[in-house]
Amino acid sequence: MDLKSGFPFSLIKNGLLHNYASLKESGETEIVILGGGISGALAAFYLTRAGLQCTVIDHRNIGLGSTCASTSLLQYEIDVPLCKLKKMIGDRNAERAYHLCAQSIDTIKEIAELIGYDQFEYKSSLYYAANKNDVSFLNEEFGARKKSGFDVSLLNAQEIKNQYGFNSTAAILSKLGGQVDAYTFTHALHQYNIQKGCRVFENTTIKKIDHQKENVLLTTKDNLTINCRHLVYATGYETVNFIKKKIVNLHSTYVIVSPHDTIQENTQLDKTLIWNTDDPYLYMRTTQDGRLIVGGRDEPFYNPEKRDRLLDKKAAKLEQDFNNLFPEIAFETEFKWTGTFGTTKDGLPFIGPYKKLPNSFFSLGFGGNGITFSVIAAQINCDIILGKLNPDREIFKFER
Repeated sequence: MDLKSGFPFSLIKNGLLHNYASLKESGETEIVILGGGISGALAAFYLTRAGLQCTVIDHRNIGLGSTCASTSLLQYEIDVPLCKLKKMIGDRNAERAYHLCAQSIDTIKEIAELIGYDQFEYKSSLYYAANKNDVSFLNEEFGARKKSGFDVSLLNAQEIKNQYGFNSTAAILSKLGGQVDAYTFTHALHQYNIQKGCRVFENTTIKKIDHQKENVLLTTKDNLTINCRHLVYATGYETVNFIKKKIVNLHSTYVIVSPHDTIQENTQLDKTLIWNTDDPYLYMRTTQDGRLIVGGRDEPFYNPEKRDRLLDKKAAKLEQDFNNLFPEIAFETEFKWTGTFGTTKDGLPFIGPYKKLPNSFFSLGFGGNGITFSVIAAQINCDIILGKLNPDREIFKFER
């Protein structure tokens, strides 16, 4: 599947960080993780740490799917607001899903410290009204988050202007948020996992998967075979190729990046992830070298040719969106790209076993919370494989 085009900033900045061999001989392993992006890397981290023998396989170079195109915002806020999610799945499950995402941000910080990764940053998160009609909704959402125990403040127009320098009628300020570079974090995880005994193969295409009663047999395009007890699908949006059930709608999104030193370090804009109530929503963050990453203008389709033709037009509109918000900040687009992402009806990922594919586990972190969802999936799947009780699996199961 063609997941991206253009020039994702992280890939341009960092290049191919590490080379991994392709599979050269048949063999056996306890667990195969299909997909070497951020979801697969986190799955391997938990399973390898649990003492299980893991093999990661990706048909691309590692990280060159959706991972390198990620804008890498870490938010506990799910694409479906908490007040709406409560009405869809009940108070308890909705609040638990939000709290799991919040915990995942701190978990990513802990993992980063353990593996020696220094590009994690805590940020606050500002969710502002795109128009006056959204104020009542923001009040309701603020109440839902406050009642659920989140550290949030409701800002009025004057407070937004004074603190952040742009005009909006209301906003929710959340203390907890963060950012990483999904691409470099993925490689750091793989390098750590390899030291702990995990094997990682890239440029290895699986042409056939045979789910048997006690095991799974994978066959590569070169007719090599890998026999495993469990198969973890961490193939992201390409999972539509494996599951016939309609679980996700594919969309195209657009991103632009400014030159370095556009934003000064430690300003409010540098300390905050900013996004709005529009649909599709506008979102932005800074990088460690003072760039602005601005994304949005999504289209509800998966069509690589159509998606790519719109890149220049969408980039210009995103630049205009930013300039309308911050006319005093000179923004020039240095990099731009477009990519594919998926949404679910309730904004939640699909995690855990899928009955029609025996011995399979899925780590499908759709939506804007892909990285935090991947942490939750890695934890839940690891527990299930180890035979441990994890009640959170019920929130994200395929049968929900």
